[in-house]
Amino acid sequence: MRVGCPKEIKNHEYRVGLTPGSAREYVANGHTVIVESGAGLGIDADDASYVAAGAKVVKTAEEVFAQSDMIVKVKEPQPVEWAMLREDQILYTYLHLAPDPEQTKGLLASGCTAVAYETVTDDRGGLPLLAPMSEVAGRLAIQASATALQKAHGGHGILLGGVPGVLPAKVVVLGGGVVGLNSAKMAVGLGADVTIIDRSIPRLRELDNIFNGRVHTRYSTVEALEEEVFSADAVIGAVLIPGAAAPKLVTREMLGGMKKGSVLCDVAIDQGGCFETSKATTHSEPTYEIDGVIHYCVANMPGAVPVTSAKALNNATLQYGLMLANKGLKALVDEPHLRNGLNVHRGRITNKAVADALGYEMAAPQDALKVA
Repeated sequence: MRVGCPKEIKNHEYRVGLTPGSAREYVANGHTVIVESGAGLGIDADDASYVAAGAKVVKTAEEVFAQSDMIVKVKEPQPVEWAMLREDQILYTYLHLAPDPEQTKGLLASGCTAVAYETVTDDRGGLPLLAPMSEVAGRLAIQASATALQKAHGGHGILLGGVPGVLPAKVVVLGGGVVGLNSAKMAVGLGADVTIIDRSIPRLRELDNIFNGRVHTRYSTVEALEEEVFSADAVIGAVLIPGAAAPKLVTREMLGGMKKGSVLCDVAIDQGGCFETSKATTHSEPTYEIDGVIHYCVANMPGAVPVTSAKALNNATLQYGLMLANKGLKALVDEPHLRNGLNVHRGRITNKAVADALGYEMAAPQDALKVA
């Protein structure tokens, strides 16, 4: 198969879909790898490193799309990229379609087969291609919140860990999954007073054991949310419903009860955000203020540390990408966990959460692939 990797064009996105090491693996499996010139510069991988890995380097994204059977990316395709996709092509990347009707229309119109990293599953019920970026984003959320809390950045001027004789900042983490766990680890490591809120009692027990009493855990109710959010210096939105739009846990009305200069960091922004007042921001302008509360809602947080995040992402995506390259659409028929990543196929939505969120009729993946 001809596997293409274009340069990412989203604002301040420095990651790359294929590292030179991953390109070498595809080549070793008998595939042709086509990389856009400069695609790896954000991770310090020049064109020569791809050539050394056995890849073919071309000048433009148009050439990559035209010459490839499968496109491997990091972020969701932008409008100019929708137009270059075609019916006999596989797109393998993060999509986050539920809050993005325009991208969904673009992919449907292209007729391509779109496999979303964020809905591929594993035997343990996890999301193995989302997990590494959730780990990165969860850890970055604390760094970003600590910066936003500084007076010069609009915050009310509190140090997360405090100092002897001065209380630390209070950090509230909404959601105890991968993002929440990693946010809590960072916050605890910096000495903050941390509370994790979740709706799963078994998960709260796990977290209590993991942290050995160093964090507080609370079951999620409206009352608990209000009490914790109103007393917080930083709130980390770490809620995920696989493939679906994130629930709005913090309303606009609740901002009035929060501390002035406190921070809302919405890691769920790719899925629409879990704060009612969230809107996607970029690394160049990461924050904005509403009712005295600082909002950090960067939609590609791991792009800030591309060397770490691109390597972590490639470690996770390579196995499934090789399945697709080796077997084509048959991989989706044969591998149920990979098939769960199928979101769009030849003009039809094949993921229930996406279909429900956007009002489409869902085509069962098995049925859609049989028709193909």
